Amino acid sequence: MSLPLEGLAAIVTGAGRGLGRAEALELARLGAAVVVNDHGRSGRDGSGEASAGPAEQVAAEIRSAGGTAIAHAGDVSDFAQARELVESAIDAFGKLDVLVNNAGILRDRMVFSMTEDEWDSVVRVHLKGHFNTTRFAAAHWRARSKAAGGPVYGRIVNTSSEAFLAGSAGQPNYAAAKGGIVGLTTSTAHALAKYGVTANVICPRARTRMTEDVFAGLGHPEEGLDPLAPEHVAPLVGYLASPAAGRVNGQLLVAHGGMVAVVERPRIRAKFDSKQEAFTYEELDAALTPHYAERPVEETFAAVEVLGLRRE
Repeated sequence: MSLPLEGLAAIVTGAGRGLGRAEALELARLGAAVVVNDHGRSGRDGSGEASAGPAEQVAAEIRSAGGTAIAHAGDVSDFAQARELVESAIDAFGKLDVLVNNAGILRDRMVFSMTEDEWDSVVRVHLKGHFNTTRFAAAHWRARSKAAGGPVYGRIVNTSSEAFLAGSAGQPNYAAAKGGIVGLTTSTAHALAKYGVTANVICPRARTRMTEDVFAGLGHPEEGLDPLAPEHVAPLVGYLASPAAGRVNGQLLVAHGGMVAVVERPRIRAKFDSKQEAFTYEELDAALTPHYAERPVEETFAAVEVLGLRRE
């Protein structure tokens, strides 16, 4: 019996640790040949010397389990290095079928204290990093589709965050970048559908180096799998990368601890029409002020609370 991803070639960025590592291992377990990408810096803020060590270690782990993997230590936020990453998969495996974007850093600070570099660096690694790899993977699939005269196989799985949904107060750079990734994903899904390519985005909740502060007060269970283990998220990535998910496109899914939630696109909650050619201040005041006065503040976050988030 063949494996779901047998014969497919995948890239996973930020795969030297945490979620990316779990996702790379899962794709390999399902039969994919994997390029394990990680820039290898030791600090979760992107500090430290770049190192091929983390990527090499995970690639070796895949090979020791009988899978196929190579390591790549390039920086996905660099346009040229992202192109090199995509080309490395094509050179090694003859094609690219699956792109999982996971690489990221944190530089948390309140918006009134944040420096320009703290903003730029996080947006660069998360949002530009997702764009860079997507751009070259998309060009590869478009060229293959034109040569084949029809659709080809392509899957993109991007990584957003519940910080984008909830508006994490101390992470304006991170929340903005993760929101941008959702927009990038839906745009990509529309653009590449005719070539046979799907693009989806996940909001994972997992205990990793990136979230050690967030989940510091939640201890590990004495028995069984940690509800915050990255291994709860990796199977969803494997599914979205598979032929079984061919009809799943442009979707946002939240995953953690044995739960997957499909997030609905925003809907209009209330609508007001001017009784004249254009609204005046007075008319808007009369329509909108009572509307918001009658709604508890908590209702603004209703969709977030459904997903089990707690606001401080």
